[in-house]
Amino acid sequence: MLKEFKDFIMRGNVMDLAVGVIIGAGFGKIVDSAVTDLIMPLVGIAGDVDFSNRYLPLSDKVQPGLTLAAARAQGPVFAYGNFFTALINFIILAFIIFWIIKGVNRLMEKKATAPEVLEVAPTKEEVLLTEIRDALRAQPLK
Repeated sequence: MLKEFKDFIMRGNVMDLAVGVIIGAGFGKIVDSAVTDLIMPLVGIAGDVDFSNRYLPLSDKVQPGLTLAAARAQGPVFAYGNFFTALINFIILAFIIFWIIKGVNRLMEKKATAPEVLEVAPTKEEVLLTEIRDALRAQPLK
């Protein structure tokens, strides 16, 4: 059973998947940082809004005007700012993956549609040599 597990793990597809998951996790962190640290502050400047602390209190215990962390400590909140940030993360990540897949598919398509070798008509010399060869083959051996 241990040998079967080892064979399963060492298969190319499983190893490729593992590498893809690890790279994807790292890439997700890069996109998350880009959205949180670069894009959302620009959106905040344009609309004069900090989305990271946007929430809707779901209890009378939560005082208005607190940071999200402080509001969560007082009671339940609907943190739509975090959701908005996560949604932008997803859209950017999906768009980047779409372009990567599109590029890979284009490369695969080019490989699949390699130019066919056109058959060129034989020259006069080649025709003559072919006729001589065929005539020699037709002669009985002595």
